[in-house]
Amino acid sequence: MDAVFVFSLLPVAFIFAVVAAGLIKKVDVYTAFVEGARQGLKTAVKVLPYLVAMLMAIAVFRAGGILPLVETVFRPVLKAVGAPEEVGPLFIIRPFSGSAALSMLADIYARAGPDSFAGQVASVMIGSTETVFYTAAVYFAAARVERTRHTIPVALLASVVGLIASVWFCRWLL
Repeated sequence: MDAVFVFSLLPVAFIFAVVAAGLIKKVDVYTAFVEGARQGLKTAVKVLPYLVAMLMAIAVFRAGGILPLVETVFRPVLKAVGAPEEVGPLFIIRPFSGSAALSMLADIYARAGPDSFAGQVASVMIGSTETVFYTAAVYFAAARVERTRHTIPVALLASVVGLIASVWFCRWLL
């Protein structure tokens, strides 16, 4: 049997397992599903204003020409850790937007190539860093957290560590 076919059956098997477990425990699975969907929609409505605000901030950041200015500030840091110059914009935009970061990753692939040092560092960095502000906006809005305390600074520090680790691992593997 083809492995792809087997993996494509996993979601269906999971659904059947959940329904079977519900029937064994005598739970009205359909009603539980509908109630879960209702709660999910309520959460989405609560989070939506925060998402719109974050997307607007990202659009202003990109359209306002602020990226080259911020890139100039971070250039010495990137040079100090040995990161290729091409990943500078990616490092800056990644905490704000996953989709913008993916488009920058595609741009790095087009300019330097996916097998280049810049392409490899960018790939590892995408996988080892997070969209800090977007994620924080969504989760804190959903949980109604008003005082985030040290979350953002620590998450940004983790992004810097992710960048350094990306450079280190890519240098080590080459």
